Amino acid sequence: MYQTILFDLDGTLTDPGIGITNSVQYALKRYGIAVNDRTELYKFIGPPLIESFMCFYGFSREKAKEAVGVYREYYGEKGIFENRVYEGIPELLEGLKEAGCRLLVATSKPEFFAEKILRHYDLEKYFLFTAGSTMEKTRTRKSEVIRYALTSCGIKADDAVVMVGDREHDIIGAKEAGLSSIGVLFGYGTREELEQAGADHIAADTKEIRAIITDGVKLTE
Repeated sequence: MYQTILFDLDGTLTDPGIGITNSVQYALKRYGIAVNDRTELYKFIGPPLIESFMCFYGFSREKAKEAVGVYREYYGEKGIFENRVYEGIPELLEGLKEAGCRLLVATSKPEFFAEKILRHYDLEKYFLFTAGSTMEKTRTRKSEVIRYALTSCGIKADDAVVMVGDREHDIIGAKEAGLSSIGVLFGYGTREELEQAGADHIAADTKEIRAIITDGVKLTE
């Protein structure tokens, strides 16, 4: 049984698709780039934003940092709440707490925004600690966020700790931090992406997440 569980936020606890893509569209428009099909922007959900602007639109690092500032103009006012909690998440978190698990959030989203979202959707009460990046765009790598979360809570990285997330960055970050990982299929990553990243387990829904964590069931099919 895993005793400490770190959860990604976007694509794992909540579905931020509308808010993030609206915010990216807003930022790209400032640079004369129009993207009408929001599904083209789902790739922005999960990875650090600076790297996404650089990778997907060829921005320099300085221009990407500037674009993140523009993104936050929309996100901080509207996009943050164009969001919804995935079905079964409150019940999963409640059950894990009752089972004696320690729950933490580890997200590449700025900590300020993550805490605001968790409070708004009444999820904050389930978590011992929320770890995220800084508003100064540092501590964005998932492994850095994971180590920061564990260190802040005095928890050692061992076999009793697992990272739950929907993208390869969550799985790779867990490996770099010495943790096991659970990839979820209801977010924005594919099974192929999660398997190639080396996820130790793959869960189709919250019931399978619970089975892996508390019963030691290995689900990869």
